[in-house]
Amino acid sequence: MERLQKLISQAGVASRRAAEELIRGGEVTVNGEIVTELGTKADPDKDHIKVRGKLINPLLAHRENVYILLNKPKGYLSSVADPEGRNLVTDLVKGYGRLHPVGRLDFNTEGLIIMTNDGEFTNAVAGSKKIPKVYVVKVKGLPTEVAIRKLARGVRLEDGFKTAPAEIKTLKPTDKNGWYEVTLYEGHNQQIRKMFDSIGHSVVKLRRIRIGNIDDVGLPVGRHRKLTEKEVRSLLAPRKPVRSS
Repeated sequence: MERLQKLISQAGVASRRAAEELIRGGEVTVNGEIVTELGTKADPDKDHIKVRGKLINPLLAHRENVYILLNKPKGYLSSVADPEGRNLVTDLVKGYGRLHPVGRLDFNTEGLIIMTNDGEFTNAVAGSKKIPKVYVVKVKGLPTEVAIRKLARGVRLEDGFKTAPAEIKTLKPTDKNGWYEVTLYEGHNQQIRKMFDSIGHSVVKLRRIRIGNIDDVGLPVGRHRKLTEKEVRSLLAPRKPVRSS
């Protein structure tokens, strides 16, 4: 017997958190009965489990975990559905069954994002604060060194969120634009854009170039590849980050 949200995530239908919302919304049935209590357990060998009317037992019986690294272009939504009909990251990764993104990249942000059908992996990686995500950032204007040090220490954003310390490396600027490499260990919505907005320098271009020890070398924008077993293991057991004092 396993909790329903765990079974749903193992079937690749949704992450565990999203599965909990499906249960609360009355979209999950066990043996024909609607289940809304999160602690409910079921046995996929004996019970008929349906999500939005579709039986997930075959998915649990024959499913193989898939882990895909996608170099997302701008203009794609990090989601499996969109009521506005915008382009989705799932449109770029075909032939592996139903996949979902691990975390998010903004619609107008490009770079690395992982696609999988493994809800437990998604829950572990998306919720981790030990996995560095590295971005290259182009901003409008030339921020002062004082302003950059302020961002590195952590700032309170307009929505009240206080950012954790970040690693910010200054890259070669142009006459009108600053360029930076920013490393984060958290994933607040549009965090980098909001950080630079807070010092009066809006982000012009944003690209994620590394997740953990996995980089975008040899992977053009719009293309994807499978993660190796070693890469998957490195994300599930990341080393605790060491920051200089």
